[in-house]
Amino acid sequence: MQLTSIDKETLIDLYKSVLKPRMIEEKMLVLLRQGKISKWFSGIGQEAIAIGVTKSLTKEEYILPMHRNLGVFTTRKIPLYRLFTQWQGKMSGFTKGRDRSFHFGTQEYKIVGMISHLGPQLGIADGIALANLLENKQQVCAVFTGEGATSEGDFHEALNVASVWNLPVLFCIENNGYGLSTPTLEQYKCENLADRGVGYGMESHIIDGNNVIEVYEKIAAITADMRVNPRPVLIEFKTFRMRGHEEASGTKYVPQELMDEWAKKDPVTTFEDLLLKDAVIDEKFIQQTKEEFKKEIEDHLARAFEEETIQSNLETELVDVYHQSANELVLPSENQSNIRFVDAISQGLEEAMKKHENLVIMGQDIAEYGGVFKITEGFVEKFGKERVRNTPICESIIVSAAYGLSVSGMKSVVEMQFADFVSSGFNPIVNLLAKSHYRWNQKADVVVRMPCGAGVGAGPFHSQTNEAWFTKTPGLKVVYPAFPQDAKGLLIAAINDPNPVLFFEHKALYRSVYQEVSQGYFTVEIGKAAVLEKGSDISIISYGSGVHWVLETLKQYTDIQADVIDLRTLQPLDTETIFESVRKTGKAIILQEDSLFGGIASDISALITENCFEYLDAPVKRVASIETPIPFQSDLEKQYLPKNRFEKELLDFLKY
Repeated sequence: MQLTSIDKETLIDLYKSVLKPRMIEEKMLVLLRQGKISKWFSGIGQEAIAIGVTKSLTKEEYILPMHRNLGVFTTRKIPLYRLFTQWQGKMSGFTKGRDRSFHFGTQEYKIVGMISHLGPQLGIADGIALANLLENKQQVCAVFTGEGATSEGDFHEALNVASVWNLPVLFCIENNGYGLSTPTLEQYKCENLADRGVGYGMESHIIDGNNVIEVYEKIAAITADMRVNPRPVLIEFKTFRMRGHEEASGTKYVPQELMDEWAKKDPVTTFEDLLLKDAVIDEKFIQQTKEEFKKEIEDHLARAFEEETIQSNLETELVDVYHQSANELVLPSENQSNIRFVDAISQGLEEAMKKHENLVIMGQDIAEYGGVFKITEGFVEKFGKERVRNTPICESIIVSAAYGLSVSGMKSVVEMQFADFVSSGFNPIVNLLAKSHYRWNQKADVVVRMPCGAGVGAGPFHSQTNEAWFTKTPGLKVVYPAFPQDAKGLLIAAINDPNPVLFFEHKALYRSVYQEVSQGYFTVEIGKAAVLEKGSDISIISYGSGVHWVLETLKQYTDIQADVIDLRTLQPLDTETIFESVRKTGKAIILQEDSLFGGIASDISALITENCFEYLDAPVKRVASIETPIPFQSDLEKQYLPKNRFEKELLDFLKY
């Protein structure tokens, strides 16, 4: 390390910036041993990376750190007591005690904190950078990861998308030698992770991660150019983790000679020695600075310890799962036209695109091709390729990127080509979108469209109706219309809703169901069921294709007087309509296309039993598909589905 043309003021600022997180960490390790904090992930030895990168960004530019990047938070000048209370699970922190460590974000300081699954963090950066690009902000987004996470598929997906879309993302790999206890030689085969940039057509660099001057100078130059010439850049910082993955794990698996070698490269002491040698600072300055930092740390710790412990409040916990907003109900026009279910979806999407200029649609083959179901056909001509974006085959990182758009104040609709394929994007939906508002008050303004369902001979990989994967996940909304009018109005409402919505569209209904559908822009209330027919004999509850099976059956038995409830929304569930009906009829039968065990019918049955038991004249009945994957061959598929069994089940149940 040697001094360059950096001015004295900047050098002193860099020194203070690397020293402060080191002193905080040393204090945290003492508190950990005293049992005053619960866990600690040390970044000792890696401070130069966080400092150099953060100093190279403007305060308006987002940065996505990991749990060894305390320097990001201190350099962004977050008051220390807020960090301390975050680690203690108190209200002055950022997550109201709901998450610990650095698992938090803050719009105030333009930081999106880590999630433990690591990889999706890179996709969030893609989304933020896409928003920067679309809004011509000339800003960079920096995201951190470790060498261990580069083994994840999300790493490949994120870099590939960033490269294909020329997104201004600075991908920062902190190669510190070990993924927990697994050394790099067991993580990857290439000599340098930066070499992977070639495969993505991406510029890449190797930087000494223990040299704060090199980090700052090189990253400042790279990011300055990225703002003018938007593109992704991959940086591999060579560094070392001097303590355990977290303190409890220790470092016994690391050879002592390796620890000794890297101790000589300590980024704080080597920089300090250099500044002393060149008379930029002196011992008096060092002592004075340390005393100032020590006092600041102690004062803020005292404030944090004095703050009262959070008192649990059930109402607050429940209400914070979703972003609360008043979604205006827009009544439908009386001007109608007879269209198919698929046309209603297309119209709803088009109306939303016209309403929200910040709405972006992403999915495989959705641009010029119009999607495999032709729902977005003609959209490129109407709205342009920037807003109607073909994606690589990478469901996981596109969902994460959609979240990044939301962080930047934009809306997005992600089309799963088939609902079955959502399994490849499952993690960011249930662990990122669903938990975001509850964790740090950040809305996830994302709709995931889910073409689903059997009856078209598509077999096990293209026919699932997998809504039960998501109805049990707090933070998600699940919508499943059965008719074109509802499909259009509910899709518009879902896009208006600032919360993550899984929007299921049954493929067998696309071109088989017609209805008079209101023209123009209107909404249907999410969370409200529809009572299609009224009667006193029995309550029949269903959704999606099942609703049509129910109506077809009742046409054959005009003497059956039934309440027919189309749920329309599965989460939140309209229990009020269900209970009111069951208390009137005394009998309830629930039909779902999904296989029986673990489906939403089971929860509805339990809710009815718990809330309407004294009104029941019979046990609640569930009817569903058999417990197998969905077969392709016609007769096997018919046997799988409950459509042909529902008639007998209903008639037998009425005799109870």
